[in-house]
Amino acid sequence: MARTIVGVNDAKAVKRYAGLLAYDESQKSYFGQRFVGRGAEAEVPIQLLSELESDAGEQITYDLLAELKMAPVEGDDILEGKEEAQRFYTDTIYIDQARCGVNTGGRMTRKRTLHNLREKARRQQSSWWARLKDELRFIYLSGARGVNTNFILPTGYTGRANNALVAPDIHHILYGGNSTAKSNMTNEAAGAAGSDTFDLRLVDRAKTKADSQGGGATDIPVLQPCKIDGEEVFVCVMHTFQEDDLRSNTGTGQWLDIQKAIATSEGRKSPMVKGSLGMYRGCILHSHRNVIRFNDYGAGGTYEAARALFMGSQALVDAYGSPGTGLRFDWHEEVRDNGNQVVISSNCTWGTKKVSFTTPIGAQDFGVFAMDTYAASR
Repeated sequence: MARTIVGVNDAKAVKRYAGLLAYDESQKSYFGQRFVGRGAEAEVPIQLLSELESDAGEQITYDLLAELKMAPVEGDDILEGKEEAQRFYTDTIYIDQARCGVNTGGRMTRKRTLHNLREKARRQQSSWWARLKDELRFIYLSGARGVNTNFILPTGYTGRANNALVAPDIHHILYGGNSTAKSNMTNEAAGAAGSDTFDLRLVDRAKTKADSQGGGATDIPVLQPCKIDGEEVFVCVMHTFQEDDLRSNTGTGQWLDIQKAIATSEGRKSPMVKGSLGMYRGCILHSHRNVIRFNDYGAGGTYEAARALFMGSQALVDAYGSPGTGLRFDWHEEVRDNGNQVVISSNCTWGTKKVSFTTPIGAQDFGVFAMDTYAASR
């Protein structure tokens, strides 16, 4: 019986598999499923900038228009000459190409059709791209690579595409318990006196800080909430070790006391709520193993810690460039070794970066608080 074989680098296969790869990657990505929105008006933690998908270039510049801070001119006093100039704070994101490839081996090791090879390569590479982009988003939002051992990216990684990692500024970081810096963090167990582990009190502090900090004459950006069905919410993503500390804290006003109230009721169909632990004080609680971890906290620099993320709107930006096909990914197949090996590769031109602006009082994060706590390995 005759079989239809779509050959290596057939245009139909290239476009089809490039499109499928983009869809698969977005569905497998933790951030992609929940927290990404397109355009300047997206009120979600990750804003997707698409200007370079159709235009040439390697960077996008975006602005924050600062609030007016002039005092009012009263009565018949003269306004002329007292008008305040508009102040724009500017940030830039760059894009660059990254690639991934699979060598399917020789004919005798493959023993399968080209269609199966494509499917297996697509599944492998879509998982790889989703992992890579999630790792990068955690790293950029945290401003550090950390010591996570399960990452693709090496320890000591400092960023890509000319987008520098930006550490949290003093106005956008909180510490567990009574700690005020990484050097005075303690290693007491959750719920114990002096504990600096993750608890609901830290969420309370972050929410209060988001509601009260910045704006006006402070030159500190206000942490803007996300929106679900018109309701304002924030998103907190903690490490699974921090979640364990939260659950094991049996103190008054902690997990056991609010377990019923924390169950998510409103907005449960929103992608941001998908897979969450629940909602507390208008904050959707999540946990993930890729939250950035450290091992140099405490007075002696030997305690383990994790950096939970308290996110509002536009905490991070992603930007993509098209390889000329109108798609975000390019798919390539080639034959090597006199036709014996088929190599299937994919590439994507994009960049990711935490939103931060340089104001008169220094660099300021725009949409995220770091929440550093003691978090011992399990």
